[in-house]
Amino acid sequence: MAEITALRTSQGSRQRVRLFLDGSFAFSLDAEVALKEGLKMGQELAESQVKALAQAQNCHRCRGAATRLLGYRPRSEHELAQRLRQRGFDVATIDAVLTTLKGQGLVDDSSFATFWKDNRQSFSPRSKWLTRQELRQKGVPAEVIDQVVSTIDDSDSAYRAAKRKARGLKGSDYDSFRRRLGGFLQRRGFNYRVIATTVERLWREGDRPDRNPFDTQLTT
Repeated sequence: MAEITALRTSQGSRQRVRLFLDGSFAFSLDAEVALKEGLKMGQELAESQVKALAQAQNCHRCRGAATRLLGYRPRSEHELAQRLRQRGFDVATIDAVLTTLKGQGLVDDSSFATFWKDNRQSFSPRSKWLTRQELRQKGVPAEVIDQVVSTIDDSDSAYRAAKRKARGLKGSDYDSFRRRLGGFLQRRGFNYRVIATTVERLWREGDRPDRNPFDTQLTT
């Protein structure tokens, strides 16, 4: 057993408490953790309780880091775990925190995938294939990806993606228009058929009578 002989506020911060056991400094705790655990002078702690206290502090820090990361934007479970590992948290602590966050609905791969797809479609439309690849890189399960990307219409996405780009190509001849717009759409992951149809449509909408057939492979 070890006795709590001092609980001191860390110098320069009222949010941290320094824990002393049997007259020696043990470790620091966030004030919220110390309060939640009901620590007080003269309290005796078994070795298992000291370890549990240190783990509670570690979980508190990990949860705070996770909350800050989620404050920037939603994240997949895999992505969040990866970022927390990079910050030095151990697997057991990360798993415990993720379980809590999932229970609170703050981490949900289905909601994240929908957010990612909707954000892309609104601000930077890309193909179903490329959206699938991005979500796969985020560690989203395949069945979730299949459900989310099934709502993407490549023809519509390609047209919306290329329309703004086409405005900057006014005055271009047909070959230049096709090459540059086609390359732009290829980088967004669209296939040749969708690219050809979209480029032809936007060329026609520009009221240019000298439309040419698509007789060569599009290049970037």
